[in-house]
Formats: sequence, structure tokens, C-alpha cells
Amino acid sequence: MRVSWALFTVLIICNFFIGNAQDKSTIAFSGSSWIGTSYQETTVKRACPVFNKAFRSVKAIKSAKLYITALGLYEARLNGKRIGKDYFTPGITVYNKRLQYQEYDVGRLLSATNTFEITVGEGWYRGAFRGAKGENGKDNFGSQAGLLVALLIDYQDGTSIRIVSDDSWKCTEGPIRYSELYDGELYDHGFIIKDWVPVKIIDHPKDILIPSEAEPVRKHETFKPVSILVTPNTEQVVDFGQNIAGWVQLSVRGRKGDTIRVYHAEVLDKEGNFFIGNLRTAKAIDTYVLKGGGLEVLEPHFTYHGFRYAKISGFKATKQNCTAVALYSDLKKTGTFSCSDPMINRLQKNIEWSLNSNFFDIPTDCPQRSERLGWTGDAQVFVATASYLRDTRKFYSKWLKDLSAEQGKNGGIPDYVPTVAKAKDIVHGSAGWGDAATIIPWTVYQTYNDTLVLKNQYASMKAWVDYMKSNSQNGLWKANGYGDWYAPGPGTNVFLIDQCFWAYSTSIVSQAAKVLGKTSDAAYYHEEKERIKLEFVKQYVLPDGRLSSDTQTAYVLALAFDMLPQKEALAKRLVELIHENKDHLATGFLGTPYLLQVLSDNGYSDVAYTLLMQKTYPSWLFPVTMGATTIWEKWDGMDADGTVKPTSYNHYAYGAVGNWLYQYVAGIRPAAPGYKEVVIKPVIGGGLSWAKGSYVCDYGKIISEWKLNKGKVVMKVELPKGVTAKVYVPGEQLPRSVVSGEYQFNGKI
Repeated sequence: MRVSWALFTVLIICNFFIGNAQDKSTIAFSGSSWIGTSYQETTVKRACPVFNKAFRSVKAIKSAKLYITALGLYEARLNGKRIGKDYFTPGITVYNKRLQYQEYDVGRLLSATNTFEITVGEGWYRGAFRGAKGENGKDNFGSQAGLLVALLIDYQDGTSIRIVSDDSWKCTEGPIRYSELYDGELYDHGFIIKDWVPVKIIDHPKDILIPSEAEPVRKHETFKPVSILVTPNTEQVVDFGQNIAGWVQLSVRGRKGDTIRVYHAEVLDKEGNFFIGNLRTAKAIDTYVLKGGGLEVLEPHFTYHGFRYAKISGFKATKQNCTAVALYSDLKKTGTFSCSDPMINRLQKNIEWSLNSNFFDIPTDCPQRSERLGWTGDAQVFVATASYLRDTRKFYSKWLKDLSAEQGKNGGIPDYVPTVAKAKDIVHGSAGWGDAATIIPWTVYQTYNDTLVLKNQYASMKAWVDYMKSNSQNGLWKANGYGDWYAPGPGTNVFLIDQCFWAYSTSIVSQAAKVLGKTSDAAYYHEEKERIKLEFVKQYVLPDGRLSSDTQTAYVLALAFDMLPQKEALAKRLVELIHENKDHLATGFLGTPYLLQVLSDNGYSDVAYTLLMQKTYPSWLFPVTMGATTIWEKWDGMDADGTVKPTSYNHYAYGAVGNWLYQYVAGIRPAAPGYKEVVIKPVIGGGLSWAKGSYVCDYGKIISEWKLNKGKVVMKVELPKGVTAKVYVPGEQLPRSVVSGEYQFNGKI
């Protein structure tokens, strides 16, 4: 028999409930009230409130489930022990419409006499955040910190009790004297919690509550210093060797009142000094006031930073007492890639680390500066690459529900989600950004054969396409959007881009309608797509067959989205433009994801490899030559002489090239939703002597590997049960049809 005083590690329960989420939350929080602070808070740097409740439980326990959420971020402790391994709970959503709660099994933390101590941080809810109230405005969703708790204890004798948040709880200021996502945290370890006062009941809806929909943010890899520097400015700087999202943990002995500050940066400047010029207004400083009297382990609670380097004052850093901790959403790893070229392997690592750093409960653009928003354009260009490397179905499905919640009544899609702004009837979307509403759910469906995401998002998908039509004139959609963001070459006509994405999204809606059995919609949107393409030809194709916007991106999008039948001529002109640019790319956020695929699909894989292997600006490998450990926001984030720029050095958008590595170099291409059928067709080239990729689908692991051996190609293929493949062996005219099993093929170059 297990009795209530037993104390072990907490067990976390997965919370993907079946059934009506509102009904579940009503039952879970029955009798609970939202509680908040009753004392007067400071107006600028608010201390994080702590909520306290003591109770007894003396019987033998059968089960004990805690349901909890907050207005802000919470960290819950029961009898001094932290509950769970999750961080930044309850996560970020459109808080005024959707607020997640978590469920934990806490039976092994209970004793006869118990105390809850729950701290609530500012977080996205009411902390300084780029939103409706201007740069870093506070209280974007609300000004009152709040807590909602229900603990249900079932005893072995058949009785039960509920401990709920109500007016019997106490509150006061805690030792976290302030905590902001952008600016960092001040933790006073010597602060004595006192002056407990009764909480107040606050008015906040419970019908917006939903169980957790995606994987939580958790701690992952840790990094010890690779070096500890004294910069030319005589500052102590720790280099952890990898750019990450997370924080620095210190193990310290000192005197009471000693103050330690940790500053964060992604790069050093040309002279080797600590560089924070790319953080915009984010301070990114964690401050600790020591308690004294023994070893103190220091780390923040409700903030995180994007960094490789840490400047530390008030403390002598060593390789033993400093640790960088990576935090990100705990998604299952599904895809791998490696090859014979160390620089391409470093590029692959950089792609993965930018994914890790920016999968922080939502798909963010960057983890370091005063932004860190769910930019829709960044998310859609990277979705295919991300969905090979990780199981993204829950992660994207959650975020897409927020996208739908933020969508204007006119069908427009905001630039980033959540918008941290009040809902608007009229939202103006941008091509390539608003198309996240169609491209992401369609990619999730194709990757996992998940029709539920199409059902959930279909109305949103239609509304976005209908929005583009309603804002078109004479069959042309002309919106002043972002265009091919950060393209290093000549700018592509934004209206041409608009028309391409309008056609592509319309095609997606037609296909989604067909999957869902909506035959009339499927036919209607197919006809719409053809009409849009016809107007594209009339408006943007010159008499000689060239496009009016004679850029790499224009031809890439026209080919990728099947805008006109003259593919051979378009591909030839694209290659001419690449050669005219000294065999370098000239594409930005919207053209880059499709560039190499378009070249390969039209017989120019040699040119695709030439672009991939370029080591001078602009190219994927130029940042690698400069020591990058993540993907840069801009191709010229740093000059060849080491001059740094005020830009993000951890931005996954250009990492979309990963999809070509997996589908063309490794050769694993889905031929049916969920990888039930695949094409194995590696493209040999680029001076590579071998390449290997693997992908774990719902049926099991798919492996494709090739190696050059004395003028021949040795291919190895593994397929799990339930998967069939067409394998294209180099030198053979027709593919081989195979079922599950392990195979080796010998081909000719």
C-alpha cells in the first residue's frame, strides 16, 4: 500500500484529451476560482507574485491529479519540489480566446502536511512584448497576474477531496524581483518571503480553457565552455561554442549580497568584443543576488535568451561552474542526414539548431532580440524541412488554431501569430506570409496523412484564398506585401509574387477539398486556379517568353507553382541568371525554399549542386566558413572580414534548403500522404562520395544511403512494413518497385 507521505519524482501525464475540451476543463476546474494578488504592485519592474496554500492529506492515496494554468507563466512547487519538467507553461496562445492548462500526477509529492507555492511570471501575457501597445508594450493581454488550480485526490478507501484556488489562498511578492522575456530576470536568493496576504478573486473566463495541445518546452542539451576569453575591452566572456535558445546556469559560492550579472550575445565583433547591437531593445541580462553561506545554483525561471557567448560580471567563470542549457519544444526527432562533406554536415547541424532555438511553443523567427514572434512567412517556408526533422503535427496544429483565431473576418492573416493585439475585423495579409494558412496544414497532411488538420483548418484556408480574390482587380491580386524578403539580388515584382502565391494557395484548397470529399469546392477552386494562372500569363509574361520581372525568384516561383507550360524556357532563363550572377543565388525568403528543387526537377541538378557548394557570399556555406553554428537571417549577416551586422544570427528561413538535402541528395521523397508510398531517387553530384538519410514515419524508419565505389554507385534502402517504394537506381531507365525490407542496388554513374 502506498501512503500519502511518500516522496518521489513527479510523473507527468500527457494531456492530449479526447472529446470536448471545454467539457473537460469544466470538470477539471469545478469549484475553482481565478485568484490574483490583492497588494499594490509596482508599475515598472513588477516582482513575480507567489501564491501559497497549506492543506493536509492523511489517507492512503489512490491518485492525485493537479490541473493548473495561469495568466502569465507559472512554476509550481509542492512541498518544496518542482512539479514537472515543463517550462514556460501554460505556453503561448491567443490568450483571450484559447488558454491551455496542464495536468500532472502529483501523488508521490504529497505528505500528511502539504504546501503549494506557485510563482507566476510576466511571460507573454502581461510582460513587455512587441505587440499592440508598441515596441515592448506591457500588459498586451491583461494587467492582472492570475492563477487557477484544482487538485483532485482520490483515496484508496473510495473517498476524495479537492483542493482548489479560492479565497483561502495567500499571496505575496517573491524573490524574483522582475522577469521579462526580452530583458532578463533579477533573482534575489536572500529575499525572505513574508507579509502573506489573502488573494482576491478575479473575474476571468474559464470557457476559453483547453488542455495542452502540443509538446511542452523542456531542457535539452547542455554545453560547457569551449573557452573563457578576456576581450580587448577587458570583459570576461564565456564561449559555449554553439548558438542556442536557453540560459546560463552557474554554480556559485559567495557572500550574502554579492551580485552576479550574465549578459548574452550571439557573436563577437570584428575586434573580438562582446556584441549586442543586434538585440534591438532587449537587454538580455540575468542578475542574481547571492544568499551566501554555501553553494548556490543559479538560473532564471521565466526568461530565455538567444546566445553563444555570455559576459559575466561579479564572478570568476571556469569551465566547471558555467553551463549553457538549451530549451525548446520537446518534439520527437524523425529525420537525419549526413554526407561526405563536413561543411554540408555543419550546415545540417545549423539547420537543426535554428529549428531547436525557434520551436519555442510556437514557431518563432528568432530567439534573441526584442521580437521572437510567430512570423507566418518564416513558418511556412520552413515547414517541409521541419516536418522531416521532427514530428511537427501537434506543434503546428496548435499554432494553426491560433492562426485561425487571429484571422480577420475578411479572411486576412496577420503577419505573426499570436499578434499580441486586439482582434480586428479587417486584417491585411501578405503573399507568402498569409499563405501559411494553406501551405502549413497541407504539408502536415502530406507528411502524416492527417486529415484532421485539414478539417480543422479548411474554413481558414478557404477564407484566406477568398480574401485574395476579394482584394483582386481584373483577375490580379496586387498587395503591397514583403515580397522576396532580404533577397540579395534585384527585387522581384511584389505583384508577380502575389499572383503566384494566390494560384498556389488556391490549388491547395482545391486539393484539400478533394481529400475532404467537398467535390463542388474542389472543382470551383481548380477553375479559380486556372483563371489566376491565365491572368498571370497576360500580365507578367513578355512576348519573347521571359517574365516581366527578370529575376531568379520570379522564375523559381513560376516553375514551382506551375504558372505556365513553357517550363523548359523558364528553367533555361533561370540558369542563365544564375550564371550571370557568377553562379550564386539571388533569392530571398520566398524564392530560396524552391530554388534547388526547381533546378533538379528541370534537369539542372549540377547547377543546384554548384549553388549548394558555393562558399562565398551569398550562399549557404558562407556563414559556415565564418564559424556560424545556426542559420543567419540575412545572407550578409557578417562580412568576410568579420564585420558584424545588427541582424539575427539564428533564423531558420534559409534553412529550408534542408528539404532538398533530404529529398534529392539522400533521395527520400514521399509519394503518398504519410510516406505510405515513397520514391527513392538520390541525385549524385557535388563532389560527394556518399550520403545517407533516414526518416521515421508512422510505419517505421525509412533509410536511403548511397556511396561511390570505383565508378559505381552502391545504394542501400530500408523500408518498414506497410511502405512501398519506387527506387531509381543510377544508370537504369526504369524504377524498381519494392516492398518492405532491406535492399542493395549497384548502379552506374
